[in-house]
Amino acid sequence: MKFISWNIDSLNAALLGTSARALLSQNVLNTIIEHNPDAIALQETKLSSTGPTKKHLEILNDKFKDYIVVWNNSVEPARKGYAGTMFLYKDHLAPKVMFPKIGAPGTMDAEGRIITLEFDNYFLTQVYTPNAGDNLNRLEDRQIWDIKYAEYLTSLDKVKPVIAAGDFNVAHKEIDLAYPESNRRSAGFTDEERQGFTNLLEKGFTDTFRYIHGDVPGVYTWWAQRAKTSKINNSGWRIDYWLVSDRIADKVVKSEMIDSGPRQDHTPILLEIEI
Repeated sequence: MKFISWNIDSLNAALLGTSARALLSQNVLNTIIEHNPDAIALQETKLSSTGPTKKHLEILNDKFKDYIVVWNNSVEPARKGYAGTMFLYKDHLAPKVMFPKIGAPGTMDAEGRIITLEFDNYFLTQVYTPNAGDNLNRLEDRQIWDIKYAEYLTSLDKVKPVIAAGDFNVAHKEIDLAYPESNRRSAGFTDEERQGFTNLLEKGFTDTFRYIHGDVPGVYTWWAQRAKTSKINNSGWRIDYWLVSDRIADKVVKSEMIDSGPRQDHTPILLEIEI
């Protein structure tokens, strides 16, 4: 099976936008299509609470002719046009689709952050983990989220193996970002968030990129848009992951980043697994 995950940072822009950045997003989407994955996980879709428009669905159905589309959007009392996730999966597949609530604090459970597909012999789930925020004002809630999410994945893992993708909003180790020393208290690299991710892995999950590639340095999934040269200089962070239950790690064939060209922000990540 071949799966791709991507924080798209606005589905509308990737489908209908005309700005230079939107065109870059559209190019990345076309690259994903060329890979012909069995399922595509998209995070930060930023759709309205009612979901994709008729025009969005027309374009998706045209681009992804053999796929079923499901989505989870931010709804009240959460912010409108915020967060959100979407799965596209081949129409010959017939998973049970779930939109779990994990008991997260504040409005996090209403922000459309998780979709889970249940297949006969595994779960495929994606997450858009909340950011700790400017000045770490959401760090305490983020720590609770990490605990609740780890409990959720563990509950799935007790039933059948788990394949989990998404923007986890944490660079786990120093090797996972270009400048660890200057980012010790930056959102995504606090000790608290890193420990939360460690705790998740220790519950029985494998970071597939490190499993395949070991401690290879300088490989990232995100480059800040605010710094115009961040991608040119490879001043990035690895904050997007494919995780699997430890007991199926040996079935992973490939775990890597997909080249997104000059577009900064997130790049898609690919997993191939014999399952």
